[in-house]
Amino acid sequence: MNYSLEENNLSGTLSSVPIFPTAPEGSSRLTGSVKMADCIRVPLLLLLMCIFLFVHLIQAQNNAIKKLIAGVDKMQNQVGGLGLAAGNPGVDERNQGAGASLSRRRSTGWKLAEEAVCRDDLTRLCPKHSWNNNLAVLECLQDRKEVYVSALTEVSPSLFSTQIKECAAEELGKGYLVSCLVDHRGNITDYQCNQYITKMTTIVFSDYRLICGFMDKCRDDINTLKCGSISTGEKDVHSQGEVIACLEKGLVREAEDQTGAHVIREECKKAIMRVAELSSDDFHLDRYLYFSCRDDRERFCENTLAGEGRVYKCLFNHKFEDSMSERCREALTTRQKLIAQDYKVSYSLAKACKSDLRKYHCNVDTSLPRAREARLSYLLLCLESAVHRGRVVSGECQGEMMDYRRMLMEDFSLSPEIVLHCRSEIESHCSGLHRKGRTLHCLMRVGRGDMGAIDPSCQKALQTLIQEADPGADYRIDRALNEACESVIQTACKHIRSGDPMILSCLMEHLYTEKMVEDCEHRLLELQYFIARDWKLDPILYKKCQSDASRLCHTHGWNETSELMPPGAIFSCLYRHAYRSLEQGRRLSRDCKVEVQRILHQRALDVKLDPELQRRCMTDLGKWCSEKTEAGQELECLQDHLDDLVADCKEVVGNLTELESEDIQIEALLMRACDPVIQAHCHEVADNQIDSGDLMDCLVQNKHQKEMNEKCAVGVTHFQLIQVKDFRFSYKFKTAYTRRIEVDVVICLSTTVRNDTLQDAKEQRVSVKCRKQLRVEEVEMSEDIRLEPELYDSCKTDINKLCQNVAFGNAQVIECLKENKRQLLPRCHQKVFKLQEVEMVDSELDYQLMRVCKNMIRRFCTESDGKNVLQCLKQNKNSEMMDPKCKQMITKRQITQNTDYRLNPVLRKACKADIPKFCDSILKKAKDETELEGQVISCLKLKYADQRLSPDCEDQIRVILQESALDYRLDPQLQIQCAEEISSLCTEEAAAQEQTGQVEECLKINLLKLKKEGCKKEVLNMLKESKADIYVDPVLHTACALDIKHHCAAIPPGKGRQMSCLMEALQDKRIRLQPECKKRLQDRIDMWSYAAKVAPAEGLGDLAMQVMTSPSKNYILTVICAGVALLFMMGLLCGRFTKRVTQELKDR
Repeated sequence: MNYSLEENNLSGTLSSVPIFPTAPEGSSRLTGSVKMADCIRVPLLLLLMCIFLFVHLIQAQNNAIKKLIAGVDKMQNQVGGLGLAAGNPGVDERNQGAGASLSRRRSTGWKLAEEAVCRDDLTRLCPKHSWNNNLAVLECLQDRKEVYVSALTEVSPSLFSTQIKECAAEELGKGYLVSCLVDHRGNITDYQCNQYITKMTTIVFSDYRLICGFMDKCRDDINTLKCGSISTGEKDVHSQGEVIACLEKGLVREAEDQTGAHVIREECKKAIMRVAELSSDDFHLDRYLYFSCRDDRERFCENTLAGEGRVYKCLFNHKFEDSMSERCREALTTRQKLIAQDYKVSYSLAKACKSDLRKYHCNVDTSLPRAREARLSYLLLCLESAVHRGRVVSGECQGEMMDYRRMLMEDFSLSPEIVLHCRSEIESHCSGLHRKGRTLHCLMRVGRGDMGAIDPSCQKALQTLIQEADPGADYRIDRALNEACESVIQTACKHIRSGDPMILSCLMEHLYTEKMVEDCEHRLLELQYFIARDWKLDPILYKKCQSDASRLCHTHGWNETSELMPPGAIFSCLYRHAYRSLEQGRRLSRDCKVEVQRILHQRALDVKLDPELQRRCMTDLGKWCSEKTEAGQELECLQDHLDDLVADCKEVVGNLTELESEDIQIEALLMRACDPVIQAHCHEVADNQIDSGDLMDCLVQNKHQKEMNEKCAVGVTHFQLIQVKDFRFSYKFKTAYTRRIEVDVVICLSTTVRNDTLQDAKEQRVSVKCRKQLRVEEVEMSEDIRLEPELYDSCKTDINKLCQNVAFGNAQVIECLKENKRQLLPRCHQKVFKLQEVEMVDSELDYQLMRVCKNMIRRFCTESDGKNVLQCLKQNKNSEMMDPKCKQMITKRQITQNTDYRLNPVLRKACKADIPKFCDSILKKAKDETELEGQVISCLKLKYADQRLSPDCEDQIRVILQESALDYRLDPQLQIQCAEEISSLCTEEAAAQEQTGQVEECLKINLLKLKKEGCKKEVLNMLKESKADIYVDPVLHTACALDIKHHCAAIPPGKGRQMSCLMEALQDKRIRLQPECKKRLQDRIDMWSYAAKVAPAEGLGDLAMQVMTSPSKNYILTVICAGVALLFMMGLLCGRFTKRVTQELKDR
């Protein structure tokens, strides 16, 4: 449209008006040549010409122009005292000259570019193609900040009545018509008229003095805040466009109650908000923001069309980009804060939601003041309430709401309550994190208690903001959460539609799993902490349980809250009704119960997600559970200290524990850990469970299955522990019995069964059915020392002293006590010995052995009875496929068994006749239920060397000798007597990972260096034992294995037979033994010779045994027989000479 042609036809008379205020002395922005002043004076006249040109084309009413001239004269008289002309006659004369020249120019094709006073400025500032269009020139000068006009007259409303009927009744002469035209420009159907008003609006908003009544309402506030000059001679600090920006910032400071904030008058506040509202359509109208963001607009929003607030929204979306200028970001933030105070400052939001606001009566609440009603937060709450109630809100409005909800979550400073009440928390913990919602999440973390205490008013402000933004309905509203959890959503929740409320539920289900990342975990828990405190913030829960909550818990509307109702009270009411029986009545609907269970499963992950629990147990959490920081540990800690809790906390923990006993699936972490066991053994129970507690019973029964992992076992053990404390926590027991469980009965029966088994009783005193149930109980109790109260009470002191850093569960404390058995107090030592005795009889009760060796048991012992697992593992200990950890555990158990024959049930049974016969003196000296430190086994070893044991006992001792020959630790007496010698003479051998008899060999080699008699005796006993069986000497056997195969293969092992074979081969010069074998044999002969000297036979029986077990037995026996024969012959001969009988005596 070519406005210049229409401007040439302008008719009528136009009075001159004051244009420019007095330029303060020294001001560089407003001083210039008279030539520039003349050019600047022209735009107002041109603007008026354009207005009347359009009027003339529409109605051509000359009487209207006369009214306009009268209006101009009247306006001149009103504002003359404020303009420059009042104090500057020269300027006034120039104004009159300009007005006089207008009458000469209006009949010709006059152009602004033809004015001599403006030609140089236009050449310098505006493109040449715009010179023919006076309005385009005017816009160019406005955009360049070169035009400053001071007043605008009004026109008759009748001139525009054909286009804008809403403005026909506006009062004349006060500037209201221009405001009305701008406000209703969207209703203009004529394109040319609409474009004209739009361009005129740009000119109007370039100077606050052109806005109707603005100067009168805000004069005092402008002066007080030093936002510019409105009186002659006063200093003008800002440009005219910056005056409104300065007032807006003052309004924001007042709302945030900043230090030194000026209280702006109410009528000025309304004027400021009105200006912001009128400029909400096109960002060009906010002159300060336009000039601040001109470059950023080109950078981020180049393709975004101006109008309808589109450029504003585009810039808002890029506000936290690194390349965004700070000045533009500041201007955008101010604009957003104004929107937070009055939603109408957002053109797009007000337009999109206009009908919905009217439909749901969101702007007619007479109980609220107008300022509160206009707040963005009130609008969001009202419309969100409609959405959550299932009402229809237009998609366009919901889209706008989501944009501004995201805006509130991104920048905490847009909420005055947060800025006001959380100032100290921000300064202490969250400074420097203002971008992309990080400050808000930092405050949430403080609110959770992770970074210290938080002021209640700040906590309340945070809760209110979360309700306003409602991120539970769409996770994308929370930008910090969205960015942190993007990878998790793409992997774990990709099957859920983007923006669906179930995304948050999906993230909670994957909390503490491998798919969860740390940053997402923190952001999620921070948000869920506040969602958990208001049940309405979970949209799915609210939808399914709205009617139940209203019926059972007396709830209010979605956007209504009760100060008297504590956080989480509604949900606590719901879950109490969720598990009511049919007899109790008033149960939840099925859909609501499902959602309540879902929330319970999620909140079990963190005690802070249960507001009632945290509120009542805050003191106890700090007292008993301050060090429990892992997921789920705090609730377990409270359950462990149930008897120590205060009454309120004990009640809520007890109620929650009862719910767990009925529906263990509430324990999400436990269910996740036990999923393999559930899938393998309990899937039918898990699928069909209805308030019966069957799933936990199934897990307990399958606790030792191969699918059971450590986490699941610990969780099930914890559940068993709390069941022992109170029968209410055992659902089935609670429904069947009315008195507490007595663990002493289990212990008594267990002792009876053990004694009958060890004594080979013909008839068991405990029935088969009872034994089966008893075994289940024993297996359960073996995992944790706390499940055996008698043992636990006896060893509390030792646990605190020796195992204070060892966690309960997995039998770790029991294992610690076993390893430190020699340091235990007598009472604890006695109980641990009893426990070991039971475990050796039944290996399945040895939790650590079963846990560490579960894979090896599956590999080697699938066909073995559970009680004989250890025996099976010992037989396969040296297999190449044996797991090192399991091998180490087997060795530990062998060491334990060799300390006392009573801990080796197989040996005890095989040698039950030999032990009293040969080792009675040791038994008489021993005390009941204390270890004999291997004395009985050492006694049996000596008798084995003497070949005096029964066959069954001899076989068991041979096995023990062969095992201890490879590992000196399996010989308790050797380890005790030679501890110093091993550490000084055989350090390297003892430190070796593989035990191959090198320590024993070292002691044998250093026999002459041994000073301690007890150690020397043990080494000599080893030499004596090796004579009886070469397998007892692993070094010699390894060296001579090939020779044994070649020369002694037909000779059975044992009783020194193979050793005698090798000695004979050594003496036979026809046989060539392996060099290593020959060397080792010679060493052994020397050792035996030395042993014979230092340890002579103690009696004829011992001497005879030494001869019989000697490798030179045949030689010795031959010599002895030859000597006896010689003596016999000599006796025959000598008897004839010493006692001769005469013939006479013979004849008699």
